[in-house]
Amino acid sequence: MSRHRGEGSSSRLQVRLESLNAARELAEGRVDEDQLGAVYEVLDRASSRRSLSSAHTVVGIFGPTGSGKSSLLNALTGTDLARVAARRPTTAEPLAVIWNEDGTEDLLDWLQVPNRHVMPDGAQLLAVSGDRRRGSSDGGVDGGLILLDLPDFDSTELGHRVIVERLAGQVDVLLWITDPQKYADAALHREFLEPLATHESVILVALNQSDRLSESDLTQVTGSLKQILAAEGHGSAVVHTVSALTGTGLGGLAEEIRTIVRRKEAATGRLSADVDVAVESLQKFSGPELPPPSKAARAALSDRLAGATGADAVIDAVVRSYRRDAHAVTGWPVTRWLGRLRSDPLRRLNLRRGDVQDFVGRTSLPEPGPAQRASVDRALRTFGDELSAGAVEPWRTAIRDAAKSPEPELLEHLDEAVARTDFASGSRAWWWPVAGVLQWFFLAAMVVGIGWLALLAALAFLQFPVPESPTVEGIPVPTLLAVGGVAAGIAIGILCAGLARLGARRRGKRVRRRLVASISETTETVAVGPAAAEIERYNGFVRAVAAAGSRR
Repeated sequence: MSRHRGEGSSSRLQVRLESLNAARELAEGRVDEDQLGAVYEVLDRASSRRSLSSAHTVVGIFGPTGSGKSSLLNALTGTDLARVAARRPTTAEPLAVIWNEDGTEDLLDWLQVPNRHVMPDGAQLLAVSGDRRRGSSDGGVDGGLILLDLPDFDSTELGHRVIVERLAGQVDVLLWITDPQKYADAALHREFLEPLATHESVILVALNQSDRLSESDLTQVTGSLKQILAAEGHGSAVVHTVSALTGTGLGGLAEEIRTIVRRKEAATGRLSADVDVAVESLQKFSGPELPPPSKAARAALSDRLAGATGADAVIDAVVRSYRRDAHAVTGWPVTRWLGRLRSDPLRRLNLRRGDVQDFVGRTSLPEPGPAQRASVDRALRTFGDELSAGAVEPWRTAIRDAAKSPEPELLEHLDEAVARTDFASGSRAWWWPVAGVLQWFFLAAMVVGIGWLALLAALAFLQFPVPESPTVEGIPVPTLLAVGGVAAGIAIGILCAGLARLGARRRGKRVRRRLVASISETTETVAVGPAAAEIERYNGFVRAVAAAGSRR
């Protein structure tokens, strides 16, 4: 059961590490590099440790000067190794005491511990004085164990402090040794134990030299130390009151170490606690997930940008061009030629279908001025603010910047969107030809009537007999043709002008919808797309941080 439990913890750790790495990758370029550097160190350390022996538990013995670390190591190992180590050429190097040597070489190379002592097979942890028999089941180590004897963390040698800090971040279990004089040492608590509040499960605390205190004093010191530890987040930590000199309390400490070794979960627990620290550093950059850009927000942006691109001027040109074209077909033939003297509004803007400049994909709209550029900037800024509402920094700024990133070239893209819009500039209404035929018919009637009257006037002037003209309701037909043709032509022209205004408004509305759709297509690619991608990146980061922080 223990083995399967360890495998489950390892697989959960793998998921957390993968999620943490995903969060780190998503945060690159957004979150401060120093913060991500610390996360990368956790990932790198986890990758290295997990590739090395999982059968061994590395217990580092940390403590200040005079706390009795060396004597405690000797008592636990039943050797005089600590005194031998003190005579090494350099005391800056830690010493490894190893139970079950197989598989430890690469692990100790990674820990950078060249000085190693292998305990004989069956050696006990806490061999009782006078009874160091090999193979004794009482005190045997069931599994691989490495005890590291480390320099004093408060040593005046800077190199000692560097080694202690490095190995404090690498060992699986941290055994902190203190004494009645230094149990409240600020360096121990503020610089080491307090930052390791999340590592409670892999921290052991031993108050050495307990034989120097009376029972009441020992109770008082132990209670004070527990209060300090609780304030630092180690409320459930067990304080082992021990004496390396008399052996008091060493049995309980040794048994706890043996239990940790048997479970084979210390390395996973240590790395999981490291992940907790890394996740905590990223959580301040995480917040609620954001929805993608809504349809309403996209439409509002397109409308704002349509106004910024001069859409009103374009629609006005469409309306006036429609009325011009309608007048050219349905107007009174006598005066319709005057309309041709006015230039086509759409052609002036290079928006007339079939124009020779269509291939360049540009219009002839005036260059955007400061007011127009300010409108685009305001539209993008408003859009970015709406999308990023609820996000935390630096993601809020990243989303806003993504929405504004295309601003320099956006106006050019919008101009191209206007140019490719179908303005239906060559199409005609069904009634135009009908009205045109009627206009020519009434013009012909007017010409015939006027010609007939002119002929009758000429005959009378030359004193020829003037034939009597036929009449309709008492009105001579030549007069009826002439006057009726003029009146009918003008009336049809006025009627067609009214219909043309109505048709122009309807075409203007249709073209505006097409224009906005074309602009929407452009903004979707140029502005909405990058902002939506940044939101998805942020949401991915939020999900990855949550997954990395989950121990389930």
